[in-house]
Amino acid sequence: QVQLVESGGGLVQTGGSLRLSCTASGRSFSNYVMAWFRQAPGNEREFVAVIDKSGGSTAYTAFVKGRFTISRDNAKNTVYLQMNSLKPEDTAVYYCAADGAYSGTYYTSYAYWGRGTQVTVSS
Repeated sequence: QVQLVESGGGLVQTGGSLRLSCTASGRSFSNYVMAWFRQAPGNEREFVAVIDKSGGSTAYTAFVKGRFTISRDNAKNTVYLQMNSLKPEDTAVYYCAADGAYSGTYYTSYAYWGRGTQVTVSS
């Protein structure tokens, strides 16, 4: 019903910034909760941030709170993740996810996923 495509990843030094984008195809983008997850080699996929359908409420893992900001532009069918003060431990493949009902932190509960974009932070 919806396809997600991430972009904006790359290589950045410690303390730098990146902005990730996830653009959705399909209809009724505003009916989906949107989230960002990340997965480093050898690690489990972990929750990063979530935003409600209107963009009025957000939540973050404690590891990124104060450094990352999730936002959405429903007119453009796009969700963003602004990442500031990046650390080497932020290195991972970042995925966006969407669901029509779920808004928690368990990745297995999200219905739709992008293919991911690589973020590498050098020390």
